[in-house]
Amino acid sequence: MLQKYLIIFLISMVPIIELRGAIPFSQGFGLPIVPSYIICIIGNMLPVPIIYLFARKVLEWGADKPVIGKFFSWCLEKGEKGGRKLKEKAGRGLFLALLLFVGIPVPGTGAWTGTLAASILDMDFKSSIAAVMLGVLLAGVIMMVLSLLGFSLV
Repeated sequence: MLQKYLIIFLISMVPIIELRGAIPFSQGFGLPIVPSYIICIIGNMLPVPIIYLFARKVLEWGADKPVIGKFFSWCLEKGEKGGRKLKEKAGRGLFLALLLFVGIPVPGTGAWTGTLAASILDMDFKSSIAAVMLGVLLAGVIMMVLSLLGFSLV
């Protein structure tokens, strides 16, 4: 059973998939939903401070490199595009917009993209982490309910 928990923990850390894929996966394993939810939240949030502090710098550094440049540029564009959309829709309610961007489990949104967007928008660290954390909790609840009802978004 510990191995299954480790697998969902690692899945929840993967960009794009995150806990949206890990929670339904946990139900496929037959794991209890509440411990799975907690482990997926921790796994999804673990990379967030690192992404906020370093991702933008690393992506900007690698954008003009021969082998990795295209991918890094794509990641930067995705973060900038997400950030612009958030800012346009949110105005002064950027915290709530980031929370909902991360919290509504649709493809292309989540903790990784939301944190990168917050970094690109120069949101302060504490607000970014709080909004992403609340968004991850919301996405986890939505995925938990959908999983219990037999639905999956991945």
